[in-house]
Amino acid sequence: MKRIGVLTSGGDNPGLNPCIRAVVRMGLYLGLEVMGIHRGYAGLIDGEMEEMNARSVGGIIGRGGTILSTARCPEFHEPKGRKEALRSLNRFGIEGLVVIGGNGSLTGALELWRMGFPVIGVPSTIDNDVNGTDISIGVDTALNTILDAVDKIKDTASSHHRAFLIETMGRNSGYLALVSGIVGGAELVLIPEVETTFEDVCRTIESAYIRGKAHCIIMVAEGWKPGTQELARQLRARQEELGFSVRVTQLGHVQRG
Repeated sequence: MKRIGVLTSGGDNPGLNPCIRAVVRMGLYLGLEVMGIHRGYAGLIDGEMEEMNARSVGGIIGRGGTILSTARCPEFHEPKGRKEALRSLNRFGIEGLVVIGGNGSLTGALELWRMGFPVIGVPSTIDNDVNGTDISIGVDTALNTILDAVDKIKDTASSHHRAFLIETMGRNSGYLALVSGIVGGAELVLIPEVETTFEDVCRTIESAYIRGKAHCIIMVAEGWKPGTQELARQLRARQEELGFSVRVTQLGHVQRG
């Protein structure tokens, strides 16, 4: 093997650039040529790639995002798109591929492997929902970002004696909400994996108020149903008996930085 490719695919997350740097520099150390593929599988199909050297990845170890860019690629879900990607790999003389991404990206990597192409998949998603790995690239930084926000929200919640619903990312996984809730001292954590009733939530908020707490923090995973906004609407209808007024903070894409 003389030439490999590396790409980042799907949603971005903290740690992609250090991972790209490690792939490039280790490849060069082993005497390989390394091609950086832009925009994930979309760039692979379109042939958007360049040869990388040690300076290509200089100074990126502390930067968020991905220098290779990333994109969703519906075409790759179809056999025709995957065949075009394989033709592109062969056209550029790439003999092995490193795919950095989450479940969708690694599923794509598996399809290429089934077509006989050598692939290495690197789990990289703040959702931390990749089977077979304890922790994915990006999770630790995302948790630190969430906890920093929780600490600040606690301050304003205490000032106004409020209950806050703090929504984290994670798609159908409750990992971020669960761990940040435990470490951040939340009163309750709502995750897709565990059923929690509306009355359970009300009792938790009432209990915090009766015990004299100045605030009540509830972590909500974005995949929890019926959802953060619907829960807030229902809680506001019972605000007087709960003791706390209710506010919502959706942390959103700051968790990916």
